[in-house]
Amino acid sequence: MSPLAVIFGLVVGLSLGLTGGGGSILAVPLLVYGLGLAPTEAVGVSLAAVGATALVGAAERMRRGEVEVRTGLIFAAAGMLGAPLGAWVGRRLPGPVLLLGFAGLMLWVAVRMWLKVSHRPEEAAVVRSPSLQPPVPSRGPACSRDPAGKLRWTSRCARVLAVCGVAAGVLSGLFGVGGGFVIVPSLVLFSGMGIHRAVATSLLVIAVISGAALASYAVAGQLLDAWTTGFFVAGGVIGLAAGTWVGRAVSPVQLQKVFSAVIVAVAVFVILKNLA
Repeated sequence: MSPLAVIFGLVVGLSLGLTGGGGSILAVPLLVYGLGLAPTEAVGVSLAAVGATALVGAAERMRRGEVEVRTGLIFAAAGMLGAPLGAWVGRRLPGPVLLLGFAGLMLWVAVRMWLKVSHRPEEAAVVRSPSLQPPVPSRGPACSRDPAGKLRWTSRCARVLAVCGVAAGVLSGLFGVGGGFVIVPSLVLFSGMGIHRAVATSLLVIAVISGAALASYAVAGQLLDAWTTGFFVAGGVIGLAAGTWVGRAVSPVQLQKVFSAVIVAVAVFVILKNLA
């Protein structure tokens, strides 16, 4: 099982590096149908891989000064409340129901990814882009920023970001995904954060939320197989680095469109498998 765990981890990491997001959506199907793990255990292993790869990415982005640490930690604190709740619900759902819900999430992510690269292709390469200083946005609908771009914290701003954080945490704990497809739009839309900085900050949020969800698994006594988890995480980290390097030479728009089609195909397979 160890070689397969490394290979599947490489696939997930490679897709993350190539597409700049959404790659973790493939982890659970690969673990369930490729390695034969139970759905809840697959979610836990996926969380470990997602958290580790996000932590590696966040450390690099923090070194380049692209992460809004305070905003990310506050968003993550709310997510830490939602992650154990999502994990608790997931452990109580029948396997087929959990997988069908996951397939629905996959379809939603695929459609959203396709629409984003079709209407805003400049954002497709955001995760793989070199260190950039984004323009300072004026304000978002819930939060505002001073002339230097620093977030002005108000009770309304904190409430809105907290709700978004809890939602991302629930999805992470329930399905073992990073939740970047919730975190990044929330940071951009509600806090007025630039897209490059939002992607970088989301990596910190994902790492913290994934850690909280994993901790809830340990507290519940649901331990993961150390070898499978370790090999899958190692493959994911290596694949992320390789995908990021290769992706700089390939059109990100076409990559994400192809990846969207792959997600749809896998989601249809999961749906048919569980309905049958």
